[in-house]
Amino acid sequence: MFTNFIYFIVVLLIYSTFQPSDETNFDASETVFLFAVTTLAFAIFCRLRFARIERRVHRQSQYLSDRQYNGDLARMSILAIVLFAVDIHVLNLPSFFAEIGLFASIPTLLALLFLSLFVGYLCIVWATAHGAFERLYGGETSLKTYVSSNVSSSVPVLFPWLALSAFSDIVFVLPFETPKAVLSTAWGQIAYFLLFLVLVSVLGPAIIKTFWRCETLGPGLDRERIERLCERASLEYADILYWPIFGGKMITAGVMGLVKRFRYILVTDALLKYLSPVEIDAVISHEIGHVKKKHLLFYLGFFAGYMLLTFATFDLIVFAVVYAEPFLALGKAGGFDQSGVFSVLMSVSVIALFLIYFRFIFGYFMRNFERQADCYVYTLFDSGRPLITTLQKIAATSGGSPDKPNWHHFSISERIDYLNKCEQDRSWVARQDAKIKKSIAVYLAGMILAGAVGYALNFSEAGNKFNARFFEKIILSEIEKQPKNPRLHSILGDLYFSRKNYEGVRDAYETALYLKFDSPEVLNNLAWLYATCEDESFRNYPRALFLSKSAASLERSPHILDTLAESYWVNGMADLAVEAAQQALMLARQDREYFEKQLQKFKTAAPPKK
Repeated sequence: MFTNFIYFIVVLLIYSTFQPSDETNFDASETVFLFAVTTLAFAIFCRLRFARIERRVHRQSQYLSDRQYNGDLARMSILAIVLFAVDIHVLNLPSFFAEIGLFASIPTLLALLFLSLFVGYLCIVWATAHGAFERLYGGETSLKTYVSSNVSSSVPVLFPWLALSAFSDIVFVLPFETPKAVLSTAWGQIAYFLLFLVLVSVLGPAIIKTFWRCETLGPGLDRERIERLCERASLEYADILYWPIFGGKMITAGVMGLVKRFRYILVTDALLKYLSPVEIDAVISHEIGHVKKKHLLFYLGFFAGYMLLTFATFDLIVFAVVYAEPFLALGKAGGFDQSGVFSVLMSVSVIALFLIYFRFIFGYFMRNFERQADCYVYTLFDSGRPLITTLQKIAATSGGSPDKPNWHHFSISERIDYLNKCEQDRSWVARQDAKIKKSIAVYLAGMILAGAVGYALNFSEAGNKFNARFFEKIILSEIEKQPKNPRLHSILGDLYFSRKNYEGVRDAYETALYLKFDSPEVLNNLAWLYATCEDESFRNYPRALFLSKSAASLERSPHILDTLAESYWVNGMADLAVEAAQQALMLARQDREYFEKQLQKFKTAAPPKK
């Protein structure tokens, strides 16, 4: 289940780093053909892989078949991610939908469409794996139950993203400027993400239990025993639920929820059926341990830590990608758009950071939190033997090797070995607690360092200068390669404007106009410089008026009409300035207060002397 969570987050990263473009690598008919062929080939390949395991189940050991089955399941899931990445970055599928009205105004719907495509790929994997699953593990899990259980156990990871993105779309659709302004800042986005992370962590369990089709565990000895144990541990909760994952045939339990009102204890039918009462107590004590040791709260902190790490390293990733000349050249030689190659490299870099963080840092804490939860049994009971026998039963019924490694759990053998050490010497329980405290201290120190780096790169004066110089170097390097590209000169002018390098602004914009005169934005920006520059030596009122008229003839947008009004005004044409300012105000949907002040200025103030 946790591995599927990772798959979905990787897919989200692949999609979110893609930038739709007007030019796609293939036309519509070629894209449809390639999409159909690759999907069909993927389905056939999956079926062949799992059919081979079906044929071999009775001719080799259970452990070997289990290893092959789980290995192919992982490989086919990763192949599904690769196929999804090809759909996004090579076939450019989102570009064909991006301009459709509903998708353009609510981008979350388009993202949801493509995430559904990935779910479809995983359903192909699970459907073709079902036969091997039945042969290998026995039981009577139907194809529908097997596939739906995999979907329902994995898809909830998308709920936080869906809520986060949908609310953001709503904010930008509504005619309120303050929320948009807040969400447009780095700190606003961070606060927004953290607020949603907390809300989803608190309220999410209520949604997930419904999605998983959990039902209240009815009255009886099992419920009474669990209730007494929770009361003994002073654990407050909302309900004890029957968890029908894989038809309830897995021996497992769980707990979710940060607060009492939305905290649920989950048990499966197999756990209640195959474990003795003292073994059920041991499993529930493990789940209680997760709550008592604040593991759920730490997990929330680790997700926030990932955001901090991403924030701290994003600029560094951009710098590294921009300087990846061999890869950019290779993509260009292959006929792919430069922006597409850049998008792929960004996606790969961000995913690599995610996998390193969650596989090694988050995974390390998950394994040790599970061991700490195992050790919590000694807080409620004198012996951990019932938990040891439970683990032995799980190993015997799962069909897998007890020594099989797991990125988020120690192997069953390792868990049993540690519990045996605790049986002989209780100091091993304290050692595990101390290990986690030290590890958290090291983690926090690392996050503070990452936060300092992120702040320095994004907000300090030195960081701003570094970024400006870096991007200037990039743009100048590109101009050397493409000296007749007006867009590059325009970008350079924008950069110089932000740094108040007015001579650079003038030269860059004039060059851009020489190469391509009919650019309303460049005409407008240069006109604004000539009309309003704080360094009067760069003012040129007649040229400002000529340029602003040219820009307005190409595009009648509020900011361009505002520049035209300013140009009329500095040239002493107050009536025409008022007329242009009124048109700008009439068209303005944002920043109306600014346009109102401009209109009032043109009506009442005297123009500057020429």
